[in-house]
Amino acid sequence: MNSHEEQPQSDAATAAATPSSTDDDDGMTWWYKWLCRLAGIIGGISCAFAGLFNCVTIHPLNIAAGVWMMLNAFVLFLCEAPFCCQFIEFANAVSARADKLRPWQKGAFYCGMAIFPVILSLTLTTLLGNAIAFATGVLYGLSALGKKGDAITYARMQQLQRKQTNEEGVTGSVEPQAV
Repeated sequence: MNSHEEQPQSDAATAAATPSSTDDDDGMTWWYKWLCRLAGIIGGISCAFAGLFNCVTIHPLNIAAGVWMMLNAFVLFLCEAPFCCQFIEFANAVSARADKLRPWQKGAFYCGMAIFPVILSLTLTTLLGNAIAFATGVLYGLSALGKKGDAITYARMQQLQRKQTNEEGVTGSVEPQAV
């Protein structure tokens, strides 16, 4: 019985040593994670500049949208690039908590954050400034769909569906004839 008890421990040790188990179980590849992070950083830069430009006006809704855009930029930098906020004490804690979120939650949060200034003040500056931040949310949302299936499995499923439709067509076409 001891060999059975030791076997799961050795399986767990080998599973911990494999590189695939060190990745998060969100189904994202390393390059897609970095693409999402890069999009978040570029989205933060665009939100910051467009928000600053949007604040140079006398219309209060434009100013409010600009301030919200700069807040979006701060949140994007805080979640995606905490090294940009190294002098803020809670930056690493917020980034670690944001990394624990599921991709669809991050996507919904980023898209919602990017839509609010556009609803507040629909101008070209708010549209273009929030477009990349919204695209970051879309990238995270797409990653929540999961990996694409392989071609062999898809072909087998198609063959099974064809067989089922052919069998249904053969059995369904036989009708008794009246003499």
